[in-house]
Amino acid sequence: MDVGRALLFVPGDRPDRIAKALATSADAVAVDFEDAVGDAEKASARAATADAFSGLPDAPRPAVYVRINDLDTSEAEEDLAAVASMLTATRLAGLIVPKAESSKEIGLLQGVLTTAERAARIEPGSLALIPIIETARGVLEAAATAAASPRVRTLLFGTLDLAGELGVEPTVEGRELLHARSQVVLAARAAGLAGPLDGPYPALDDEAGLIRSSTAARELGYTGRVVLHPAQVGPVQRLFAPTDSELVRAREVLAAYEEAQKQGVGALRLPDGTFVDRPVVNRAAALVEEAALHAGDRAEAAR
Repeated sequence: MDVGRALLFVPGDRPDRIAKALATSADAVAVDFEDAVGDAEKASARAATADAFSGLPDAPRPAVYVRINDLDTSEAEEDLAAVASMLTATRLAGLIVPKAESSKEIGLLQGVLTTAERAARIEPGSLALIPIIETARGVLEAAATAAASPRVRTLLFGTLDLAGELGVEPTVEGRELLHARSQVVLAARAAGLAGPLDGPYPALDDEAGLIRSSTAARELGYTGRVVLHPAQVGPVQRLFAPTDSELVRAREVLAAYEEAQKQGVGALRLPDGTFVDRPVVNRAAALVEEAALHAGDRAEAAR
């Protein structure tokens, strides 16, 4: 399952916000049990989320994820028990795993989720995992994490936590984390996953900054990002989508290549002199396919 371009986070202890988030056009919603919930409110967040989920359809759209607490904390076990009980009421898309640093962690979750799925009588393997790469160790282990389980759909880059650990100030374009960002893209793609998601842009009233930040992330190979407010959903979906000019060019490449193939030619030059061979064609086909996929998703969501 493609996570989409805009993953809207919402606190688990605010059922009113959960309902509002699910009514947006976000591609997916992440109900947060971790950073957005105070230590004293963790239990109430689990209960409030269970209540909010009780009235959802079997396969809600947007897709619904839960961000559990760090697996090294005592809260994580309670989170996983709560998620298991929720599976009888609604079909969750999966879990978001903070501070992912090893394939062993993913392996442990694999077993827990399989047990929960069987108890809820849903197909084993249905629940996805999105590990957050947000520590120095996590970046160095990203390739192993990405390849640890078929449940892993993609990776999520944790900008703020990693910047804090490294002692750098996050900037709009993220140059201070360029190496780490690129490592996460390589790890995801090497494992055959969708391009990773970027972390949030926290300045909610700075749309110009959101545009610059998202453009820079897309240029590195990110395919979407976390958003913290519904107002960020639309801009992020547009910024990570192929542009009209990209699609026109991609279709031009595909049409020219198809004609060349009929003539037994494997590479060609476009009228403007651009050389086209198989890698260029593959990229053009991926852009057209991506646009069609998301157009289909929007049509289904509007039904």
